[in-house]
Formats: sequence, C-alpha cells, structure tokens
Amino acid sequence: MKAKMLTLLVPFLLLCCKSEKKEQETYASSKTEKKDYIEVVTNLMDFVTVDTIKSGWNTFKYSNKSDEPHFILIDDYPDGKTLDTIKARVMPAFDKGMASIMENDMDAAMAAFGELPSWFPEVKFVGGTGLISPKKETNVTVKLEPGPHIMECYVKMASGVFHVSMGMVKEIYVLEEDSGNKPPEADIQITVSSAEGINYTGDLTKGHHIISVHYVDQSVYEHFIGHDVNLVKLDDSASLDELEAWMNWMDPKGLISPAPSGVTFLGGVNNGLAGSTHYFEVHLDPGNYAFISEVPSASSKGLLKTFMVE
Repeated sequence: MKAKMLTLLVPFLLLCCKSEKKEQETYASSKTEKKDYIEVVTNLMDFVTVDTIKSGWNTFKYSNKSDEPHFILIDDYPDGKTLDTIKARVMPAFDKGMASIMENDMDAAMAAFGELPSWFPEVKFVGGTGLISPKKETNVTVKLEPGPHIMECYVKMASGVFHVSMGMVKEIYVLEEDSGNKPPEADIQITVSSAEGINYTGDLTKGHHIISVHYVDQSVYEHFIGHDVNLVKLDDSASLDELEAWMNWMDPKGLISPAPSGVTFLGGVNNGLAGSTHYFEVHLDPGNYAFISEVPSASSKGLLKTFMVE
C-alpha cells in the first residue's frame, strides 16, 4: 500500500517542484531584466550599449573595464548628419589637425581644423560622463530630446590618435516616447559658468552623494568646446599643474593616455547646454579632491576647485 502511495505521490511532487522552480526563475529573470539605468560598457575601444533609448530623463551606468581613461560625450548633430557623415567629414579634419599638433605645427593644425564642414558649429553637446579612470564606473543622469545622437570619447592614445578614431563612437537613437523618469534628488549642488567658474553648496563628506550640475551659461573656448565638471581624487604625488595642463586636448601632451600620476578620475558630467542641469553619483572616501573643467588654463577661469574629505 505504501509503495503504491509513493508511486502516485512522486510524480505529483516532481510537478510541484518544477512549477515552483519555473515561477522562481521567471521572477528572478524579471528582476534581472528590470533596470532603471542604461548600461554602457567599454572593454577596449568601444561602447557596448543599446541602439535606442526613450527620451527625457535617463541614467547611464558607465563601466570602464579597459586600461585607458575614457568619458562619454553625447552629441546632437544637425538633421541628416549620420555616423557615416561624421566619419567622412569631421573625424579626418580632427585627425589631421591633431597630427600637426603632435608635431608642434599649430599653423598646419589650424588649417586642418578649417576643413571642418560649415555646419559643424551647429553640433550641440548635450551631456555625458566626466572622465573615468580604468576599472572604475560612474552613473550620470541627463535629459535627452528625440532624434539621432552620437556617443564619443576623444581622449588620446599615447601616439596622439583620438579614441573616437580607434572605434569609440556609436550612434544611438532617442525615441519620441518619454521614459517617464524624473531627475534624482541631489544633496550637493554645483553651478558652472564662464563668468563665475565652478561653485558648489552642500557638505562634501565621506560616503555616497548625488551631485547636480547646473550650466548657468556655456562658452566655446579656444579648444572648440565648452566647460564641463570632472571629479578627481588626488593622492600625495599628484600635481595640480600637471593635471591642469593635461585637461587641454589641444596641448600635445593633453588628454593623452596615461593620465598624470596620482590622479584618479571618478566621473562627473560632460559638456551641457546653457540652462541645463545634469546629475552624477559618487562615493567619497577621505582624501584630497578637485572639480576641474576640461578647458585650457582652468584655474585662471575659476574652473578648478579643490576640497578635502575628512
């Protein structure tokens, strides 16, 4: 009798176990797939991410798994300009100009930059991450309008070749459909402007922070782009003079890999439009830090500010 009951019971138990396991796997899968951020990964010289995103507020989680410093800059090109257009009309002029800069021939460099298409000044830089050191990651939240956008990184190889020319460029399409997301609540507020430089309110203490960056205005500086905000941790060997010089890509030694010794980039926000606000997250440990813009002579413009976390 017992044997007969077991014979009837075993298939029932197996069916229950399989059903329960399937429900658990479905739940685990739905939890895994539900993300409140867009993941971007750099393994070597690439951006591994989705091809389309919704418009409005989006948080990008950027993981730099490579051995080089990188950033994400998101460009809004004029209508009809595709990635093929950029590769054919924009990148060659910058590559040619940079090659001349590396040879200390600024006249030839400026002539090369003069070959940029007449519509290039219409390109809008609408956000992205600040510089991030190898094996680090950062979260940044930006608001994007519908339409095609270009994601790029123009940090340079030791030879002076831009990362974008090595493959760090990707086209993403922002859909009309709104994400429905709202911006995070910041506990540190930064304002950045060409007149007042970088200023912040809030307590930069040990631990996790969400930092907002408001672009009071935006200017095109002598290196063709505007100001941004990068967060840097400085160890005892770091030189602020070396860091400041390195932040100018038009310097032959600027924005070139590797970064200056004693410097760890922890993200920030890339170029944004006047009036816009962007957000990034960071965990601060005790030590010395700086906010710095990627502009020539940042300190003279008020765009280099140091602080200490006790």
